[in-house]
Amino acid sequence: MISHLRASGSSLVLDATGPGAPVIVHWGADLGELTDPELLTLAAASVPPVGPSSIDSPLRLSLLPTLHEGWSGRPGLGGFRPGAGHTDPALELVDVRARGANAVTVEMADAAASVSVATELELTVQGVLRLRHTLTNTGDSGFELAGLEAILPVPDRAGEILDFTGLWSHERRPQRSTLGQGVWSREFRHGRPGHDDSYLTVAGTPGFGFRQGEVWAVHLAWSGDKRVWAERSALGYAVLGAGELLAPGELSLAAGESYTSPWTVAVYSDAGLDGLSARLHPWIRSWSTVRGPRPVLLNTWEAVYFDHDLETLGRLVDAAARVGVERFVLDDGWFSGRTDDQRALGDWFVDAAKWPEGLHPLVRRVTEAGLDFGLWVEPEMVNPDSDLARAHPDWLLGSAAAPTWRGQRVLDLGNPDAFAWLLERLTALLAEYPISYLKWDHNRDLLGGSAHRQTAALYRLIDAVRAAQPGLEIESCASGGGRIDLGILERVDRVWTSDTNDPLERQQIQRYTSVLVPPEYLGGHLGAATAHTTGRTSALGFRLATALFGSAGIEWDLTQASPAELDQIAAWIAVYKERRALLHGGVVVHTDGSDPAIELHGVVAADASSAVFAQVALAAPQAALPAPIRFAGLDPERRYRVQALLVGPAPHALQTVPPAWLAEGAPELVLTGAVLSRVGLPAPLLTPEQAALFTLDVV
Repeated sequence: MISHLRASGSSLVLDATGPGAPVIVHWGADLGELTDPELLTLAAASVPPVGPSSIDSPLRLSLLPTLHEGWSGRPGLGGFRPGAGHTDPALELVDVRARGANAVTVEMADAAASVSVATELELTVQGVLRLRHTLTNTGDSGFELAGLEAILPVPDRAGEILDFTGLWSHERRPQRSTLGQGVWSREFRHGRPGHDDSYLTVAGTPGFGFRQGEVWAVHLAWSGDKRVWAERSALGYAVLGAGELLAPGELSLAAGESYTSPWTVAVYSDAGLDGLSARLHPWIRSWSTVRGPRPVLLNTWEAVYFDHDLETLGRLVDAAARVGVERFVLDDGWFSGRTDDQRALGDWFVDAAKWPEGLHPLVRRVTEAGLDFGLWVEPEMVNPDSDLARAHPDWLLGSAAAPTWRGQRVLDLGNPDAFAWLLERLTALLAEYPISYLKWDHNRDLLGGSAHRQTAALYRLIDAVRAAQPGLEIESCASGGGRIDLGILERVDRVWTSDTNDPLERQQIQRYTSVLVPPEYLGGHLGAATAHTTGRTSALGFRLATALFGSAGIEWDLTQASPAELDQIAAWIAVYKERRALLHGGVVVHTDGSDPAIELHGVVAADASSAVFAQVALAAPQAALPAPIRFAGLDPERRYRVQALLVGPAPHALQTVPPAWLAEGAPELVLTGAVLSRVGLPAPLLTPEQAALFTLDVV
């Protein structure tokens, strides 16, 4: 059987004619309508020659390549039976079943090794490929699984690799390399993806950018340990691979037991990174838990830290209501004995000393002001100095001598008693208070125990909490952006993109995080003038313009803001609310500028009827006159009215005379999308760390 999956400009051709494991003949650009005889011809013509000093049959890269096939690259499957040595499966095709027009399940088995594998492939209507394997131990003895991974071929012209790294508060730093012979491999043993997560691994034609080049990308939808790699083998194949990273002995399958790998999500585009987003974002929105407009929230952390009392927080509620905030989130410090970050984590009872009547007076103050109430929790962690740790030391992962991290240990969610206790505490809080939102934090690596068991238990816990409280929204925070992946995204409504509110850092973090995740998920806050994480001081206008793009919020003590600042924040929130449907439902676009100090990004409505763009000066420009602003993603035939959008103080520009079209009293500017995208408009001469906003609306 030859399967041809086609959708949204992408194709996958799978040769499952046997007798061995199927082969992906093509994954990439749409090949058009092909008849069955043409598909057979393509598959037959794709069989390579047999070269000198090689195996005596043509080497074809299968869905699960192994040494048995002659593949000396990283194998797709590995494991062993204790006492029997390493198993090198020789998988034979058993069955192929189509599941609709664009999905197929392949069954393979090795009777001698006593294992079977079912592989699911699906090409969604948006052009997103999903692939996962289920391995079953069909033998009588245990099977130790070493790895079960997705491997996808990419063409030889995909000679450049882009992935990401980073640090706490400096996530999503892009890095590029040439795909030479050998393996470019990234392994993550944090028990979460981590701040240095590869995030999205992209192979593309050299020089690819946001709007140009062919690209092939993979992402593992998993919140635990993982391995992602690119490999160009001397055997003549180049591949992208991904899979859960299993520690030795971590996954033992008893007779009859199965393991299903996480989904590998793979995307092709002939229009650069924005082309990947144009497929990924609509697909994610098709199953997203997000319902309704993303409310503007105020989080109390950088406003008050651990200084919790009704009078202080009440003033903050009043200020939040004045500017138009819709949700008030009480961060760390509300529970019993919590006076700093070294004690009481895990004791999820409201602190009677701070709150003798519980949180009820504060919640009433919040709801009477017309705001929803949200609460911070960190269920997966515990301080050694806590009642929970003292009562149940056996619930902690690792030995007593294991190092702490931020004064924390990890609670073993795989322990049924610990799991049940956490579920009871969380659901009890949700039953007592009208909590609409949980900020779910995760502030350390595991450094011990089974990451597989912990991650699977986390998923069960979140699912159980949401089932107990329908309508509850959850934000995934992992000391900032340390756990942003498509596995957790199925269970949450927001991610905390980074612990930094510094707008200069945020511009790059948001730019690259949004390649994979739609902007409505990406929490971004207006912080104080001087950033808590960097000490850098930024203008209010730059902070407002940066926080506009995403799921907007505030993390600043508004009681310290001036009346003029409060008015400007209120105006910013009004603009956000007015344009929220566009910002959270449109097509994300970026330009490939010639000057790395100047960036242009925006969101264009799905029907191209309107857009919001930001011209951002990250540093001093390379030329006295920067390149024109070219608005990408517009309908070339329609005419747009272009206007400056002011949120907060006007951006500072070092210019004696502004561009004519932005001068005071200039006539209304209306031009076609073709002119605006190809010719563009002269850019204002912004000074570093400034941003200018523009709206475009069809006339």
